[in-house]
Amino acid sequence: MSNHSIMKMKDLLSCTKPNSRFTSTNKIFGVQWQPTSRSQYVVKDNLLQSVLAEESHVVSPALRSTTGIKISSRQQLQLVSPPMPTSAEVAGKSLEDVLAGTERQHQPLGMASLPFRRICTHCPSLRAYLKAFDSQKVKVDTSKAATMWRFQRFIQMLRSAKKRDVLQLLRRAPEEMLPFVVEAAVAAQSVASLAALSDFLDFGKEPKSLLEKFLYAAAFSPRPSGELLRLVLDKLDGKQLAPEVWETGIVAVGSLVGKLCQQKLCGLQEVERGVETILGGLRDAKEESEMVIYLLALGNAVLPETIPTILDYAEEGPTTVATVAISALRRFPAQHISDKVKRAMRRIFHEKRKSYEKTCRLAAAEVLLDNEPSPMDVINILLATKELETEMATFLLLKVRNSLHADHHPARKILKDIMRDPRINNYNFFSKAGISSSFSGPLTVTQDLLSTFGLDLLFLEGGFLRKSVSDFSLLGHGQRLRAVQVTIEAQGMESMLGENVLEGEEEPELMAGMSAVFFDVQLRPIVFFQGYTDLMAKVLLSGGEPTSVVKGNLLLMDHHQVIPLQSGLQVTFKLQGGLGLDISANMDVSIWEQELKTSINTRGSLTIDFQAELDAPFLQATLRSQMEAEASIHFDTMLRFSGSPVLMCLQLREEQVPYREIFTVSKSAGSQSITTRKGRQGTMPGREFALHRANSKVCNLLLTAEE
Repeated sequence: MSNHSIMKMKDLLSCTKPNSRFTSTNKIFGVQWQPTSRSQYVVKDNLLQSVLAEESHVVSPALRSTTGIKISSRQQLQLVSPPMPTSAEVAGKSLEDVLAGTERQHQPLGMASLPFRRICTHCPSLRAYLKAFDSQKVKVDTSKAATMWRFQRFIQMLRSAKKRDVLQLLRRAPEEMLPFVVEAAVAAQSVASLAALSDFLDFGKEPKSLLEKFLYAAAFSPRPSGELLRLVLDKLDGKQLAPEVWETGIVAVGSLVGKLCQQKLCGLQEVERGVETILGGLRDAKEESEMVIYLLALGNAVLPETIPTILDYAEEGPTTVATVAISALRRFPAQHISDKVKRAMRRIFHEKRKSYEKTCRLAAAEVLLDNEPSPMDVINILLATKELETEMATFLLLKVRNSLHADHHPARKILKDIMRDPRINNYNFFSKAGISSSFSGPLTVTQDLLSTFGLDLLFLEGGFLRKSVSDFSLLGHGQRLRAVQVTIEAQGMESMLGENVLEGEEEPELMAGMSAVFFDVQLRPIVFFQGYTDLMAKVLLSGGEPTSVVKGNLLLMDHHQVIPLQSGLQVTFKLQGGLGLDISANMDVSIWEQELKTSINTRGSLTIDFQAELDAPFLQATLRSQMEAEASIHFDTMLRFSGSPVLMCLQLREEQVPYREIFTVSKSAGSQSITTRKGRQGTMPGREFALHRANSKVCNLLLTAEE
């Protein structure tokens, strides 16, 4: 207050709002909303002279804040003539008491803004689509932007369709298009679409590939409902399923439980049933392969109350189980990595109770380094490298050095302090001559996000690849999202190379396989070969078709928000973002050439549709931004172990990226309508990433020799 003026400001973010919105569980795929509201009252001689109320709302996709929409609303009230003489003031304890003492009848007037929905005259209905369905022959290429736009339009049709129409669509869809329809029905997540899927999907008859499509579509849902989790649990309950379908189903249950808890829906009966399905199955599991799947599901769920269970398997489980359990712990935020967890990781890394396989020990060390480590933990890990095998020590020292150079790493400050000590930061510590490597660095940086690429390569002492982890991550808005993380692992190679298994360690079975985390959802593992006979068959038939890791259409962004303005009008914001992806991997072993080649190929398209609508009986206005891009990334490794030292070449390249943006503004008042459309398109050139200087030298040597 000052003189005759009163300024009133509202914190609109804290206002109690009706339940008129939904959004994606991950903030990176949501929107940023920055509202302001202020009103100025001018009072003179106890009379209100004027009121000026102004508010603004800036809304933009978190992934791309440069594409934002601003809504400004302004109302003015002015006293135009002095009041007529009236009776004296009436005093009372409340407004109700004063009104009761007057002669007239007074009635409260509701001022809540009411939504007005325009009638869509050109929107296609599912029933109209079904009439022309038989004549449509559509090739579904998941990596093309055109497919993704079609996918998003399809979702809108399904959200307003009736169950019988959705069911008819599922039954009439051609075989090659059925996965597309199932994924869209899961993404629509309406009562009708889920009921239709429940009737249509027979887990005893449908092909495994279609059932896996359904389960993965559920796992990747940006904002799953309790009804979706119940549908998945009902389909898995008490049925004899193919191993691939069962494994995919369990990891999907873990993902759904975790996302529902992020929406503060942990108390749902379906969530409790899902948690018990995983924990009960883990308790009853007899085979290592079953334990692994249940632990992967717990990693997807990220429930703090399950940490003691995961710790038990990390310390006491067999080698494969222990490694997966520690990987599940790495999914938890730093605030849940308690002193108890860190003590267990120290016991594993320093082998206080029993011997552990090298990948277990390294994973335990990474848990300690990545979660607010104490200086003593870092020093003890560095000191331990003196006693480790050359490759383990090399890998761990490079991991520490990378942490030192990563601006966002939680251990960076502690490491900088420790590295000032010449007793630790010296040639004796950091001169290990192994070929294992670990590095990470930024790929692209925008004002909203940092995208990074990391690669870890652990070799055996004889020079054979033990484990490789390639990681593409997004960091922004206080969250880290693992966009794609692919792990290729080989074990049991020690005996083939004439190495002895360390005393106390079990001899692992000969095996090579792959596992992937895609948009923070752990997929079921894939085995390349298991056992010597299977390996020989793969070697003789090497160069075949690559293994599909994930292929499909996903709805990543799904946001709907209604903002009531002080004027009584309402603005509706909608954000939909879809991703079409095709990831495949291949491992080619040549005994004759003494070479190992692995390749991971990722092709995909991203489409984002962001719009604001103002609907009133006398005015309709729409602002819309549509963006699309297509990308293709290839990551290849080549390893030649015919001589010493082993030669390894890594190649990460991105093909040219075509993109297009369209901006549309439309207004309609009465019989007049105006639409303005602008756009731009272009192509970002392809590029090959220089990973590090030593790698470039080896690549030149190997690739020149091949030519």
